[in-house]
Amino acid sequence: MKKLILLLAIMLTGQAFAKEGEGLRYLPVQDGGRIKPYDTFAREMLQLVHGKTTYQGREAFEIIFTWMLAPQDWQDRDLFEVRNKEVLKQLKLNDEKRWYTAKEIFDNETFQLLRSELRTKQEAKEKLTPYLQALQRLENQFGVFQELAAGRLLRVAPPKKDSTWVSVVDLQEPLRSAFLDMTKSFIAHIGASSGGADLDLSVQKFKDLARAENPSLYEATSKVDAEVAYNIFHPFRWAYLFYLVSAVIMLISWISRKDFLIKGVWLFTVIGFCLHVYGFSVRIYLAGRPPVSNMYETVVWVAFGAVLFSMILESIYKYRFIIFAGTLVGLFALVIADSAPAVLDPSLQPLEAVLRSNYWLIIHVMPITISYAAFFLAFVLGDIGLIYYFKGEEKYRSQLKAIVLAIYRAIQIGVVFIAPGIVLGGLWADVSWGRFWGWDPKETWALIVLLGYMAVLHGRMTTWIRDFGMIASAVIGFNLVIMAWYGVNFILGAGLHSYGWSAGGVEYVAVFVVVHLLAVLYVGILNKNRGKKLS
Repeated sequence: MKKLILLLAIMLTGQAFAKEGEGLRYLPVQDGGRIKPYDTFAREMLQLVHGKTTYQGREAFEIIFTWMLAPQDWQDRDLFEVRNKEVLKQLKLNDEKRWYTAKEIFDNETFQLLRSELRTKQEAKEKLTPYLQALQRLENQFGVFQELAAGRLLRVAPPKKDSTWVSVVDLQEPLRSAFLDMTKSFIAHIGASSGGADLDLSVQKFKDLARAENPSLYEATSKVDAEVAYNIFHPFRWAYLFYLVSAVIMLISWISRKDFLIKGVWLFTVIGFCLHVYGFSVRIYLAGRPPVSNMYETVVWVAFGAVLFSMILESIYKYRFIIFAGTLVGLFALVIADSAPAVLDPSLQPLEAVLRSNYWLIIHVMPITISYAAFFLAFVLGDIGLIYYFKGEEKYRSQLKAIVLAIYRAIQIGVVFIAPGIVLGGLWADVSWGRFWGWDPKETWALIVLLGYMAVLHGRMTTWIRDFGMIASAVIGFNLVIMAWYGVNFILGAGLHSYGWSAGGVEYVAVFVVVHLLAVLYVGILNKNRGKKLS
């Protein structure tokens, strides 16, 4: 245990990941309303422009620096990611490609016309369609590349009086000379004509000079090392890999009927959960708040809750499939969060003014979203139940009874969290907007989720809903959560909760919903026909 604590402490400070020649990663910069390491800045910029955090195997912190030093060398490289077919059609580009050169896009006369079209829609404050959102991203890509090439976007030194940091192009002596030395060392390093030690020394020299400009303001850079360590280690990716191993071991245990493998299931689940907690804790440390302010953070939080609830229920009932369902939720949610950065933005951003209250975030947002974790767990348990019903109700009656009980308990947990979360949200709304309840879409759908699951619990208590009905309700009822959690922000895009609006992934979510509805319908019909044959 002491060794584990020591390892986590080393990872938190970033010392475990420091390599010679990578001191540039740790250079503090100001961007997006906060101080962050250049490593994070570079990853975010490359993700926006290229759709990935690496380019042909080279790290983002190297690539972005070369944009600034030699932007002309990038004009003919397939760098800019464009996926929207309609945008490509308007630009008359080959839609079989994913990346295009700056000349193909920005030297295209049609691009300026498309920018005008986008500005007209923005000025009218219309909700942007996926096509217009793709145009907006394209314009952002153009702006980012141009500003980086000009040295205006990268702010690397604190001012002596103001709060806005100084960009590269505006640096004065001796910082200008120190930055020039750093660029020379960088060029020599990537050209393999010198070791990384020279680059690290030049970066440190620049940091020392920058700190001298405004020592108190530079203290805000104290979290830089921890953020770089977080970026490199990527704890959530390791967490879902351990959840995957746990789920595979459980399947092997069921197939081979080797009960001793359950210890391995618990071991890998707990390790994955500890990594999950570590990643979440680092985000809290870096942001100074509960990280539940956007869709990415709530997905990570829901995964955490589902695994936690599954371990608690599994330790009580020892049904085995409960912890299996929990690891599947953790795996699925973290994979989605990791693989869709364009839809689920993982960057740490300052809170909207209305959200700047750790108190209300903790007592309203966290309970609401963790209730989704319990409902998600019930949903996956419902999927497992459908599989058993498909294989034969009579043969797996005992397993189905256990699944129904687990679903019932998971839904109870969800209701216990969402009910006070809604009430507390009303109190926050009264403080922020001057009214307790206004039938805002987010408020309304949260209430619909609560009433829907309370109806399921009531139906079960009165025996109106029997075993198959409970399993079907767990699967179908989760559509209410999807609408409240995803649909209001990504489809409706209306109401006072505008800080949560985003776009993307609609087609995948629609397929997910339809497939599960069809599965419930098919298994329901199959089960009914079997019952008729037996009678």
